[in-house]
Amino acid sequence: MSSQGLVDKPALVFDTTVLNHFARADRLDVLASMVIGHPCATTPVVLDELRSGVQQHPALSSALELDWMRVIALDQPAELQCFADWVRRIGAGARDMGEASVFAAADIHGGIAITDDRDATRVGRAHGLSVHGTIWLLAGGCGAGKLTEIGAGAIIDALRQTGHRLPCTGTEFPAFAHRYGLL
Repeated sequence: MSSQGLVDKPALVFDTTVLNHFARADRLDVLASMVIGHPCATTPVVLDELRSGVQQHPALSSALELDWMRVIALDQPAELQCFADWVRRIGAGARDMGEASVFAAADIHGGIAITDDRDATRVGRAHGLSVHGTIWLLAGGCGAGKLTEIGAGAIIDALRQTGHRLPCTGTEFPAFAHRYGLL
């Protein structure tokens, strides 16, 4: 993906956790409707992480076939160096590679990293990266008239049923989003 595709709006670069839980909750359609108009991307590392979970959670295969999601390869020397820098910052554990690749892609292409990993989010923000998560996306969907607060709450509850750890329940969403200036 070239930076030309990112000129109008910054790309939303998705981490495994967000795609995993939206797929398992069968709500990738809602995610797609919330990000219409934004270039969306992920990395081969994220796709590999999703692919490795398909046997246990067959619904993940739907996240591998999104026609609205581009893949940023991170195969050029400068991209590989940036990826290595993010691996050093976030950690070199198997669970950290997806975040590091997403942060590198967002960093290089001026995008917004989308992850719900709180530790990685802190690291990314400390290094000047724009990092947001599911609650931010849902609040943005509400602000754009694509979702109601009740609808966003239902999505949160569906995601939490898949084991997704989010900072609020669906019922708590409006108050939480207002408290943090998201709505």
